[in-house]
Amino acid sequence: MPTTWCCGRFLFDFTKRQRPIVMGILNATPDSFSDGGKFRSPKDAIAQAEHMIAQGVDLIDIGGESTRPGAEPVELQEELDRVLPVIEALKGCGVPLSIDTYKAETMRQALHAGVDCVNDIWALRQDGAMNAVLESNNCGVVLMHMQRDPLTMQFNPEYQNVIAEVKEFLKARADLLIANGVAKNRIAIDPGFGFGKSLEHNLKMLTNFVDFSSLELPVLAGMSRKSMLGKLTGKDTNDRVPASIAAAIMAADRGARIVRVHDVGETVDALKLWEAVNT
Repeated sequence: MPTTWCCGRFLFDFTKRQRPIVMGILNATPDSFSDGGKFRSPKDAIAQAEHMIAQGVDLIDIGGESTRPGAEPVELQEELDRVLPVIEALKGCGVPLSIDTYKAETMRQALHAGVDCVNDIWALRQDGAMNAVLESNNCGVVLMHMQRDPLTMQFNPEYQNVIAEVKEFLKARADLLIANGVAKNRIAIDPGFGFGKSLEHNLKMLTNFVDFSSLELPVLAGMSRKSMLGKLTGKDTNDRVPASIAAAIMAADRGARIVRVHDVGETVDALKLWEAVNT
């Protein structure tokens, strides 16, 4: 198991903490699947970030483009206009910041503005993205698995063995970064719940989540409010909080080192109890 994760100005030491890192989702977008439009203005996004910090968030993931199933791409300048003012305002907040993007120029400008981590659904496969990360000597990076692209990923996703195929992809992407000089302790991986996976695939990944830890990298679990939970509970997006917390706890039980969530306070409280029982 990994002992540390270097995330820009910050170092997470897993030998000193039992519970996973809580990555709070901050969508500065009009159309994200759960909270789109709620934090569209920089003022509202900054206020939400401050709220998450008060609730005990460990890492804030800032996004300026929705990647929900069927989402249309956003122009570069529009994405920058959404995220850069938020980054500038929060870079001294005492909590590491992550940029949720696949665009190389957004990565560069966000890193220059003060973010500590790049979280990329394309695992640095878009033009220039790998180089943007290589230009930084200490940023963290989260590599995610996705089948096809956000527009088409949920059109009948197919795998012979979803665990083996996702692991193989993530290992290859991490190995490529390491071969290009990125320290292993800067890399985390995300199997990509809901990104080109059916409900059956998602449940298989959660059931066997511990298998991803064999890659000896911090593993992120991102199931918060996703449609897989809606299919199981019959609840609308904003009523999936209990299921989201349960999913985070199940992932923690199976080795997740990072959980990416909308509901920070509730998740932090649940993980405090989980940690007390597991210490």
